[in-house]
Amino acid sequence: MSPVKRQKKIVESVEINGNLCKGCDICIEFCPTDVFEKSDNLNRRGYYVPIVARVEECTDCRICDLLCPELAIVIKSSRQRRKTKADTSHGD
Repeated sequence: MSPVKRQKKIVESVEINGNLCKGCDICIEFCPTDVFEKSDNLNRRGYYVPIVARVEECTDCRICDLLCPELAIVIKSSRQRRKTKADTSHGD
């Protein structure tokens, strides 16, 4: 039986659609790695839109995406193959 090759998700970007966001700050409150921060940026409807301050800290848990009531958050990620013991052995 061959070992399963694991893939790690790499977050390429986290975006907030400022036109949809109502500034509820749920993304700020529930993000376990503090990716989001409050900002002084007002959208056209007068809501303060959070900023993505630390995209490199995003673990692709998608809690923000799932909890956002306006569906204003888009996370783009890709998979990168992670090395396993089987990859490093030479079949000796």
